[in-house]
Amino acid sequence: MIRVEAPAKLNLYLHVTGRRADGYHELDSFVTFTALADTLEIAPANELSLAVSGPFADALGTGDNLAARAAAALAARLGRPADVRIVLQKCIPVAAGLGGGSADAAAVLRGLARLWRLGPEHADDLQDIARGLGADVPVCLHARAAYMAGIGEELSAPPRLPSCAVLLVNPSVPVPTGAIFAARQGPFSAADRFRDSPQGPSALAALLRTRRNDLEPPARARVPEIGQVLDRLGAAPGCLLARMSGSGGTCFGLFADEAAAASAALAIAREHPGWWVQPTHLNHEGEAAGVSTAIGMS
Repeated sequence: MIRVEAPAKLNLYLHVTGRRADGYHELDSFVTFTALADTLEIAPANELSLAVSGPFADALGTGDNLAARAAAALAARLGRPADVRIVLQKCIPVAAGLGGGSADAAAVLRGLARLWRLGPEHADDLQDIARGLGADVPVCLHARAAYMAGIGEELSAPPRLPSCAVLLVNPSVPVPTGAIFAARQGPFSAADRFRDSPQGPSALAALLRTRRNDLEPPARARVPEIGQVLDRLGAAPGCLLARMSGSGGTCFGLFADEAAAASAALAIAREHPGWWVQPTHLNHEGEAAGVSTAIGMS
């Protein structure tokens, strides 16, 4: 049995730089990962099956699940049966801008690479399948901080980030990614990457304040609670930056230390019992680093 984690991703900033003829939007985004993760156990079985448990199991279900599709796609590419049982502990909210489904699919690919003992010659297979499953799956397969371009398939190494505490808050309202992209208006943004490593959380927050998430305005318009979350996070003592991740509705606050993030989490959860509130921290390398190296992904 193989156990693999699927860490939640954060878009520290997200600029929409254009739109292709096929309708897909092109991006410039700095993506990193948190210590919050779904957990998957993958074991040999007679046929492909998926069982889901955890706090967000009911919201996810098992119909047309991206994790099962990843297993079926890799098996088809290899010309072998998808004879595995996947048990998913779902701890990342669904449709929340944290890449939960993409992270699960990527974790299945990494787990099967270990279970089926795939070597570096299969790195292209894994990456091709990741690209076919969704825009966030390639960066989640990499599972380390990266600059993301194109429609998500172009990854490059970013500067090293400082250690930061993070507070994740979601108003418990699902946000449909396609509708948010469709509602985006105005001119496209330029790519705006920074090269030097920020020296501490305050320096990182200062750099990010000169950038933005272009999907935040349409997400706020569709789900006004997102604005309430951002206002409350921004007002928390010690919060250096409050921003929405991805297409929403999860927002994050950057903090210099975990004690400040934990204190803010307690206060916000007490004031808004219907919100999902989760303190965590940035996890720049990710548990997938060793697996990525083993299958030839630098």
